[in-house]
Amino acid sequence: QVQLVVSGGGMVQPGDSLRLSCAASGVTFSSYTAKWVRQTPGKGLEWVSGISTAGDMTEYADSVKGRFTISRDNAKSTLYLQMNLLKPKDTGVYYCVLGDLPKSQGTQVTVSS
Repeated sequence: QVQLVVSGGGMVQPGDSLRLSCAASGVTFSSYTAKWVRQTPGKGLEWVSGISTAGDMTEYADSVKGRFTISRDNAKSTLYLQMNLLKPKDTGVYYCVLGDLPKSQGTQVTVSS
């Protein structure tokens, strides 16, 4: 049974940082590409960032490029998203996704002064 447990969300001020984690179980984590997506107020589901199975290739949405860093630790079956210089428009519910598996439960990120 696949489980994706996301943690690390919270409420922060503009300019602050957060690190999201997505711990996977019941799946061969290293076999899957992975990505983070988010649901922001008033918008649909938005792709944020993706990473290859080995972690050697990453991609980012223009809106987060230079501020967010995706990474993975295949030995720990965990995906990360380091979010720096957070902006109010980054507010939303963040999900991790492995391959074409159903997305995780979400974690709320709120950026507000």
